[in-house]
Amino acid sequence: MARETGCRLHVVHISSGSGVAAALEARASGADISLETCPHYLYFTGEDMLRIGAAAKCAPPLRSAQEREALRDALMRSDIDIVGSDHSPCAPELKNRASFFEIWGGIAGVQSTLAVLLTLGVPPEQVASLTAANGAKRFRIHGKGAIAPGFHADLALLDLSATTELRADSLLQKHRMSPYAGEKLRGAVRATYRRGERICSDGEITAKTPGKFVRPALSEWRERQ
Repeated sequence: MARETGCRLHVVHISSGSGVAAALEARASGADISLETCPHYLYFTGEDMLRIGAAAKCAPPLRSAQEREALRDALMRSDIDIVGSDHSPCAPELKNRASFFEIWGGIAGVQSTLAVLLTLGVPPEQVASLTAANGAKRFRIHGKGAIAPGFHADLALLDLSATTELRADSLLQKHRMSPYAGEKLRGAVRATYRRGERICSDGEITAKTPGKFVRPALSEWRERQ
């Protein structure tokens, strides 16, 4: 349908190598398609969910080790354009249900995404493309995705030599639940800047101003019509 109508299609939360292959087949046929996956599909498997429990339930679900390895290979080949955290937190009671089918299907991953990608051996330059540059370009978000004159000073300063054990008490989200709890991950974010303001320093929020909702550049969209 994307090929026939000429629309831009973004496929989100691809959880398997076979899913990437199907999307690439459509792209090769002429469809304007971009691909996104999430860190938990690159890190965990269905077996891990049996071990971790409800904290690892997500939608779509975690896949087999074979599919995860194929997904990792696709990422390293740059077949995947974007990695999104799919940050989907919830109150603890939503992860505590008698029926597995009633448990909230979401993972809070915004704080662990960079470290997961580094732990998997993704080069820092590719991490920057997957988490910032490619998304800003695809969705026409002006001023984002690059360190250059005229762009917003949005920066994350990483200590690549550090190893961090993610603990529940180190999470900055309201409900401190994560399937990565107890995992030792590469790297540590020492500081985060938004539009030049240091908003996080060594795990403590220091922001004095609120964020702003960003939208695609409508002028470019209108030019395509």
